[in-house]
Amino acid sequence: MPYAKLEVTVPENIWISELSQDYPATRFRILAATADDERGVARLEIIGPVAGQVCEQIEQYETVTELSVFEQEANRRRVQVETTVPVLLNAIQTAGIPLDLPVEVDNGTLTLETTLSQKKLSTLGETLDNFGIKYTVERIQQETESESLLTERQEGLLREAIERGYYDTPRRITLVELAEEVGIAKSTCSEILHRAEGQVLKQFLGGDCEHQPDISITAD
Repeated sequence: MPYAKLEVTVPENIWISELSQDYPATRFRILAATADDERGVARLEIIGPVAGQVCEQIEQYETVTELSVFEQEANRRRVQVETTVPVLLNAIQTAGIPLDLPVEVDNGTLTLETTLSQKKLSTLGETLDNFGIKYTVERIQQETESESLLTERQEGLLREAIERGYYDTPRRITLVELAEEVGIAKSTCSEILHRAEGQVLKQFLGGDCEHQPDISITAD
């Protein structure tokens, strides 16, 4: 099935579009999200020196009906936001496309990476057009079974972990150090590696050895 990478422009009437442009040094990570016709609910991680200030501004938007902070640190907040304008989420769900989380919104743009049939890919494009959401197709690639084993992000982080000695015995780098060096949160690093490790191990134990990917890992 084709692997597709799209740069989706978040509609300007959605608060995260405006704030991600106003605060370019702040990271907005969507950890979980769901929506229906009337409201959307998303769990977010907001990372940056003004994370607290950003949360205060989120509450000022008329479309935001509730904001709950469930984890707080000096430069990070984890929050749940309810909104009355879940346009982007509705569009993705209407197209029947699973959103591979977490994803980040950077400067008003969401990078959507997914592997799906050509028919579903066409449906996604048509649905975004119908919702008036602008997007750019950055990459489409017909993948073999081994190539589609990992997402681009998973493979990239897994390679970084191997090269930096995370899987050496003894380890040359901790999870915290690895996360800092690649510029992501520890929880994100752990989550991506866990998914990638699971995919590689399942393929290794249950797949055809002649078609194994060129990534190998050893766990403690």
